[in-house]
Amino acid sequence: MFLKRSLGIVVSVLLSAGVRAQMLDEYQVKAAFLYNFAKFVEWPPQAFQRPGEPIAVCVVGQDRFEGALEETVKGKEAEGRPLVVRNVTVAKGFAGCQILFVSASERKHFPAILSSAKQCGLLTVGEAEGFASAGGMINFKLEGGRVRFEINVEAAQQRELRISSKLLMLAETVKK
Repeated sequence: MFLKRSLGIVVSVLLSAGVRAQMLDEYQVKAAFLYNFAKFVEWPPQAFQRPGEPIAVCVVGQDRFEGALEETVKGKEAEGRPLVVRNVTVAKGFAGCQILFVSASERKHFPAILSSAKQCGLLTVGEAEGFASAGGMINFKLEGGRVRFEINVEAAQQRELRISSKLLMLAETVKK
């Protein structure tokens, strides 16, 4: 009986570790994409308060990156600007953010978040079905175990963001 129970515990720990490793891999890929989005998006000057200000990658909702996002952007630059990671809340707003990653945990709050994120030059990136159709700019999706993304070009243009044609070639376009 003790052996059976111990074996059950070991199996459940290994299975949860496997799921956790798979999730971490997914979020490592998403972190790499977020860094590359920073390199292939051109922000309007008014998106920054001063020259040399960092590009802030802000996360709203459950942060499932487990440090992968910070590690990915550590010491890196895009458009000659360093990258920083911040956790934010809807209540405090998104001032000072250039990329806003909206966690799937915030699905019920998409309308409020997207309404609050209408400032010029804020790239909104989500990970739940329907995010780009609802007005978000880039949405991650899993297809065949791979992380893919779709882009709502119209939403990006409304916020005066220019997305590189190289990035657009890799994406599925939701709205032109």
